[in-house]
Amino acid sequence: MAAKWEKTDANQGKLSFEISVDKIKEGLDQAFARAKKNLSVPGFRKGRVPRQVFDSMYGEEALYEDALNIVLPEAYEAAVQETEIKPVDQPQISVDSMETNQPWTLSAVVTVEPEVELGEYKDLSVQKQTTRVYAKDVDAELEREQQQQAELVLKEDQPAENGDTVVIDFDGYVDGKQFDGGKADNYSLELGSNSFIPGFEDQLVGHKAGENVDVTVTFPADYQAEDLRDKEAVFKVTIHEVKAKQLPELDDEFAKDVDDDVDSLDELKAKIKERLKEQKTEAAKNAIEEEAIDTAVENATIAEIPEAMINEDVNRQVQQYLANMQQQGISAEMYYQLTGTSEADLRKQFAEGAEHRVKVNLVLDAVVKAENIVPSQEELDAEVKDLAAQYGMEESAIRSALTEDMLKHDIAVKDAVDLIRDSAKQNLKADDKKSDEK
Repeated sequence: MAAKWEKTDANQGKLSFEISVDKIKEGLDQAFARAKKNLSVPGFRKGRVPRQVFDSMYGEEALYEDALNIVLPEAYEAAVQETEIKPVDQPQISVDSMETNQPWTLSAVVTVEPEVELGEYKDLSVQKQTTRVYAKDVDAELEREQQQQAELVLKEDQPAENGDTVVIDFDGYVDGKQFDGGKADNYSLELGSNSFIPGFEDQLVGHKAGENVDVTVTFPADYQAEDLRDKEAVFKVTIHEVKAKQLPELDDEFAKDVDDDVDSLDELKAKIKERLKEQKTEAAKNAIEEEAIDTAVENATIAEIPEAMINEDVNRQVQQYLANMQQQGISAEMYYQLTGTSEADLRKQFAEGAEHRVKVNLVLDAVVKAENIVPSQEELDAEVKDLAAQYGMEESAIRSALTEDMLKHDIAVKDAVDLIRDSAKQNLKADDKKSDEK
């Protein structure tokens, strides 16, 4: 088949192609097989009408529309492959000619990926990342563990302070009327945690168990319940208990409670330092990767991004996010209800970075092509094994769900990311150099 591609705009063009007589015949045969099932003609049982009779009564042209619908997808895909274009949206198909016993000619207005002209993408300069673990980092982690191991002890006749936990009843009123969700009994609240409306916790500081306190607050302008936004509310609060945190001593026994595999505080510190080192190394790797890729994108020249690619990215991000929620047992409806948002809000959230994500993917694909990155069979097998382990599936199920081309593309893109990141040079910025000199 002779297909022809004529570019008419930055990201759009006309694809002309033919459907051969043999393919048309196959389509007509399939269209007739479908049509005759429900066709009633005197003298013939339903579904038994011969083709010659049908053609004489209705004409072969009566099958053209259905036949075209049958053969068009394959013919269009073949034309796309032949011209090596990359459509990003549904084509606008036009029929140019459907002559009997002649190839059918068609044309399609197609939106394609924008062209990418790569700039520098190797040996890029990025900010130096430190992976050094300081004693203060280990101390901070120990303090976090200490806080988690803390016990709550009743404070007898002592005022509440930030960091204390109070057990309260509260009943909220707006304009003198109770509102939904504004009442609870025996609620444990850590003061200073900022888990309540701004100003609520502060007004309980200095009060003791047994006291009744009227707390006046104003709901934020972005509060999830629209009917309460910017409204002043009065909460009638009864304090039942005030509890203070009692921290355990930082000793060998504490270390054993935190980690069964250590026998002393020094061993725990060493283990924490090793873990923090791994975390900082991974964080540094990610920071270098992000900066290097962003720089490669900035260095590239990319035509205007088609709206269809933006929408596709947003759709993919929303679907992936909701799928992750589903894995946690939270349906889309439940998520929107809990967060006081809608699908439109979620789409707006992901739309903010969509253009950049699309550009990143385009640049990485261009690097794959420029570097002629072709994953080996060993890489392909390893990827399947990793995915099977990650999702708890059989390797055969992974291969069924993902085509080899999809897997190879994903691996090639990862290899392109590794190339950009690993070739990057870490350098101190001017401000960092001055800081080091002090």
